[in-house]
Amino acid sequence: MAELVYRPVIGLALTMFKALDLKIDLKGSENIPRSGGAVLVSNHISYLDFIFNGLAARPQKRLVRFMAKESVFRNKISGPLMRGMKHIPVDRKQGEAAYDHALDSLRSGEIIGVFPEATISQSFTLKSFKSGAARLAQEAGVPLIPMAVWGTQRIWTKGQPRNFKRNHFPVTIRVGETMEAPRDEYAGAITRRLRERVGEVLELAQRAYPGRAKGPEDSWWLPAHLGGTAPTAAEARTA
Repeated sequence: MAELVYRPVIGLALTMFKALDLKIDLKGSENIPRSGGAVLVSNHISYLDFIFNGLAARPQKRLVRFMAKESVFRNKISGPLMRGMKHIPVDRKQGEAAYDHALDSLRSGEIIGVFPEATISQSFTLKSFKSGAARLAQEAGVPLIPMAVWGTQRIWTKGQPRNFKRNHFPVTIRVGETMEAPRDEYAGAITRRLRERVGEVLELAQRAYPGRAKGPEDSWWLPAHLGGTAPTAAEARTA
């Protein structure tokens, strides 16, 4: 079926990134399968993460269908685009329908994008992971793809103003090797292993990141363990 919305949106996003002069560093896209279903799993630090996650699959000529909160689909601007790109709305009170939709898509050979933290991490460190990604991979018999983005929080994140100025921000994207989700293994154990793998890939992205804080007033986007002033995970939970 022709992608009448998704591919033009990708083109628009690339044009916007060029206008902002973003310095995108992508490595590991060869770890994304060229065919067949898979669950793409990423950290979540920005409202724009799904766009950069999707770009990671572009060299393999794959499109990613992301699971996103249902309210995004009700927005008069984003809603038609999300539906046109065949992303999957998630009603957190009734998640069964979204799970079944994602499972059907995986079995039909799609890549499904999941943010297992369920919400943006304001500490920019990994929160605990929900087990849905592991359970989907187990039930569909497809691999998990751990990946990470870094630098996207400087453009648009929770609790900070959007910054769509031409700041030449670097954005680092790393895709790790696929991991299996055996059906006979406890989903919680797979989820713990998956979180460790995403954490390792995130650390690689952070180490490769060329941007530095310009001073104390510009260190809000760096987590405390990297010398920044972002709230710790404990502080973020109580904010």
